[in-house]
Amino acid sequence: MTDETPVIIYSDGSAKPNPDGPGGWAALLIYGEHEKPISGGESRTTNNRMELTAAIKALETLKRRCRIDFYTDSQYLRNGITSWIAGWKRNGWRTSNKQPVLNQDLWVQLDELTRQHDISWHWTRGHAGNHYNERVDQMAAAARETARRSR
Repeated sequence: MTDETPVIIYSDGSAKPNPDGPGGWAALLIYGEHEKPISGGESRTTNNRMELTAAIKALETLKRRCRIDFYTDSQYLRNGITSWIAGWKRNGWRTSNKQPVLNQDLWVQLDELTRQHDISWHWTRGHAGNHYNERVDQMAAAARETARRSR
């Protein structure tokens, strides 16, 4: 293990029905030959909240500053954290239309966690055959079903 080896993270979230249905989130952290899958769910949520929660939980799992290659199939998550968030913060957590930013509580948490690491954010097309993306999709769906059954 060297500091040059990045942690690779794949994450996904889902809610069905969206909004206000049961939801699940999942992440897979990969470091060299080691993999750590994590997942969970909520009884009433949105797809976007689950996407954000997956990223937050993945970053909370790390115990020290890391270089990370983070993969998501959510343009909302990737664009939000790489470009939109700067404007939201500058505008007092308001969108360009002067509306309150949705999921501000989660964006604040994610923003704080991202400052603790060196992260390269990557978008990957969902349901396009990427093994790890398909895996976290299945994990999030299973977590969503567990949340649905416990409603």
